[in-house]
Amino acid sequence: MAKSLPPGWASRLRQLTDRVGHVFARPEPRVVFHDLVEGLLSDLPKKNCWSLSERAGHSHPGRMQALLSRGAWSADALEAEVRSYVIEHLGDPDAMLVIRDAQVIKRGDKSVGVGPQHCTLTNRIENCQVAVMLAYAAPAGTAYVGHRLHLPRTWIADSVRRRKAGIPADVAYASRPEQAVELLAEAVDAAVPFSWVSLDDGYAQHPQVRDWCVQRALPYIAAVPATLPLIRVGATRSSTTTGPEQILGHIADSYWHRRTERATGRTHDWALVGLGGSLLVGGEVPTRGFAQSLMVRRSVDNPHDVAYFVAHARRRTPASVLIGAAERRHRAGQPEQPGDELIGLDQYQVRTWTAWHHTITTCMLAHAFRTVQHTTAPDARTAVRKPRQVAACRPGVGTGAASHPLRSGSGH
Repeated sequence: MAKSLPPGWASRLRQLTDRVGHVFARPEPRVVFHDLVEGLLSDLPKKNCWSLSERAGHSHPGRMQALLSRGAWSADALEAEVRSYVIEHLGDPDAMLVIRDAQVIKRGDKSVGVGPQHCTLTNRIENCQVAVMLAYAAPAGTAYVGHRLHLPRTWIADSVRRRKAGIPADVAYASRPEQAVELLAEAVDAAVPFSWVSLDDGYAQHPQVRDWCVQRALPYIAAVPATLPLIRVGATRSSTTTGPEQILGHIADSYWHRRTERATGRTHDWALVGLGGSLLVGGEVPTRGFAQSLMVRRSVDNPHDVAYFVAHARRRTPASVLIGAAERRHRAGQPEQPGDELIGLDQYQVRTWTAWHHTITTCMLAHAFRTVQHTTAPDARTAVRKPRQVAACRPGVGTGAASHPLRSGSGH
């Protein structure tokens, strides 16, 4: 038998589900929704409609299945409530907007969007569903505030498959970088407070997201592959292409400095190389008043273990701030604290477009609630918290970290 929620959680969860109750037109689905979220937060080893319904005392899973598959409620409206709740409790101008993928390996070909796709879980092609997720990584904790289901072209072109899965007629193909831009634009339009956009190499190696940030004067920190093109333009404007791996061999010993990460205690050697002028990322020109820097992180124990990052930030941003952002980007992409996984996402049993979006936004709400409970100080865990006074991102504003006497060749 699953255990009850930790002390104090039940009343706060009731307040949250009451708060979002306007999403549902009738009282019955509100009750089922609360039972569903409570079950997702429980210690059930398997979280599908059968086990969740049994925990809630339902005689069969039909009510939860109907809520997810046929419920006439808006997943977009629920997601807006999730974002509002996250910013109210975790909002901080020092936060990062993190683009990452969530993938679920599936059998069969009926689940919406499923198909042979690259899966980061196994680093190979798998039959899976891929969701492009926007995480809000604040100093207090990380929660999800946006999502997109990636539909492969084979799904877009197959009218029979689309109809069976209930995909709306106006849904067209969009690449994952394009979906990432949509999510970032939604966050900016909603005045979400943040200081950095964070990208892993699956997105950073494509220009769409970087270009979008550059055009809007937004700082970004991107983990990039060793083969990312760096275009060297000479006085005659003829160009040659190099990459971070080639630059590594030319970094002088004096540029390497050892740094221990406060949050984890891990130690790495770091070097910074200024980009711009005659050396540009993919030939891109930074926002006026900004500069690009290549950062190289090398393992102290294994010099062959090297990672590369590109930062787009205000000129004269301290090296310590740039490296601190890269360290935070890594932590945000590698959740380690309780509640950081997206609850129940890999255990759902729905197939249609509507059911999938209902499920994932419900999982986002459960995840956000648990993150807030784990990261809010006990004396601040009141029944209703007043919204934190936070400001939206002011493009290019640094994190406020203290300067560190780390040398770089960037001129920052």
